[in-house]
Amino acid sequence: MRESMRNILPVALLAAALAVPVASASAAETKPVIAQKSKSAEIEVTIDPALKAYPGLYENLLAEGQRDAAKWRKDADQSLREEPQMFKDRRRNTYDRSYKQRSVVGHYVAILRDDGSYAGGAHPNSYTDTILWDTTARKRVSIRPFFKETADNGPTMTTMAKLVRAAACAAKEKRGAGCDSPADVSGIESKLLGIGPVTPAPSTEAGKSSGLTFHFSPYGLGSYAEGSYTLFVPWTDFKDDLSPEGAALFGGTRPQSDVAAFDEP
Repeated sequence: MRESMRNILPVALLAAALAVPVASASAAETKPVIAQKSKSAEIEVTIDPALKAYPGLYENLLAEGQRDAAKWRKDADQSLREEPQMFKDRRRNTYDRSYKQRSVVGHYVAILRDDGSYAGGAHPNSYTDTILWDTTARKRVSIRPFFKETADNGPTMTTMAKLVRAAACAAKEKRGAGCDSPADVSGIESKLLGIGPVTPAPSTEAGKSSGLTFHFSPYGLGSYAEGSYTLFVPWTDFKDDLSPEGAALFGGTRPQSDVAAFDEP
């Protein structure tokens, strides 16, 4: 973690140490809901058990996982037929996916969907996407209801894109990746579907969100070596663009535990 540890009290260190076995035990309990192994592929999909609490959500994620697992296996089978030399020494293509609860704000549940794969080459690949589930409508939705308007290249999306680019530029500078100007950051469009995978961030105020986090995979904002980026934009930066529903969902500040969890630069 990049946060300085010099001000943390010994009691906090003890609490953190005691928390490790609990976290490990929780992770161990999340067993794959899909586990397949063939001559060409090894596939695993896990779903956070906490997501069973929302009717329809767990089933929706499982169905998606099953569809994609079938596609991955089909692709691997084709690769084995066409390039058998790539599978020598019993190497298989590997695919894994996890669905994890990110936050719960009002009647919205945010999920991080992390994919990893390796089919030969210099390095494995990873990709993060986000899902927002409306527990009232029992379906996937976007952040559109949070804002007064969300037209492509309209005032709200233009403002949001500038804020995300500024956060990206600052993060790149801290990593030593270099960024002369936020305008130089590519991969962020002034569009609802082009601004980046987004989730409401947790807040110090119960039931609220402290802002929006944007989750970019390796290659999303730069080279593979730069890694992934999680960018945070506080709600106070876009509060004037919020709809009445959105205004009711945001408040407070981002907990330090959330910053630490994503190991921001």
